[in-house]
Amino acid sequence: MDLNDLLHRHQVALMRAATAATPQARQSHDGTARCYEDKIETLRNLLGASGRMVAA
Repeated sequence: MDLNDLLHRHQVALMRAATAATPQARQSHDGTARCYEDKIETLRNLLGASGRMVAA
């Protein structure tokens, strides 16, 4: 997976969390987003990019 794909999937997970019908679904999507954040940070570090993702 490249960085753009990870960023896209992260954004989709955040949107799904924001519109989740139940607290359990929201929690699940939030967890998915956090997993993508970790993968994004790892890939950015490997590529030499600086900066940490900050939740809005």
